[in-house]
Amino acid sequence: MSFPFELGVEPITLLVLAIVAFTAGFIDAIAGGGGLLTIPALLTAGLPPHLVLGTNKLCATFGSATAGYTFFRRKLFAPCQWRNALIATAIGSALGAVIAHWLPAAWLNQMLPVVVFSCGLYMLFGRMPEAPSLADAPIAQGRQWPQGLGLGFYDGIAGPGTGAFWTVSTLLLYPLDLLRASGVARCMNFVSNAMALSIFIITGQVAWLLGICMGIALMAGAFLGARTAISGGSRFIRPVFILVVLALTVRLAWQHWFGQA
Repeated sequence: MSFPFELGVEPITLLVLAIVAFTAGFIDAIAGGGGLLTIPALLTAGLPPHLVLGTNKLCATFGSATAGYTFFRRKLFAPCQWRNALIATAIGSALGAVIAHWLPAAWLNQMLPVVVFSCGLYMLFGRMPEAPSLADAPIAQGRQWPQGLGLGFYDGIAGPGTGAFWTVSTLLLYPLDLLRASGVARCMNFVSNAMALSIFIITGQVAWLLGICMGIALMAGAFLGARTAISGGSRFIRPVFILVVLALTVRLAWQHWFGQA
């Protein structure tokens, strides 16, 4: 079933999806995980799983571009320090999107709870690094390759929670505080979203009308969320981050392990 031009989309459906996208953009700009709102919403609208992933990438690219640019403009992300990660993320995301095109939808669904649950356990029982961040602190280059390839691949093949995973891994690997780690996460998320989107466009797995409408709403939410995160700093981001990751864990486990909607 093609969607959305041949399938009549009720205005109320577009409105609800736009509200979901705005909320997702706000949360995603702060802590990541907005895809766990938009993906179920798109599934509810009647799209098949592969088309859901492509359409979600379209709207997510709008939001991550807005949030990433906001952090970059506030000098909370320096591309010259993250060249390897940018390249690795693009490569990993392209590979993940290509493989996602051929994977059975059931495999994608079963994979999500395990990954997000692992992140939730870390956030619940682990100690988040709070080391001071220096704008000119040396950033290790070699470890950016496995980090970028791994997270880029995951974002291309599935996506939900990628921003949270970027934040956690960046805190663990580099001398950054939570605010700057969030800036890295938002910018890398844009790269992986944009690269995966290009693959989904080539394979024809994008519902353009829904994606653009949700993308505009997600942009607005991301703009507000990024500014709120920057002004609130780590004290604001940390509790929101933990709540989002744990909520994603419960939502995924409930839906895909226990078969509940």
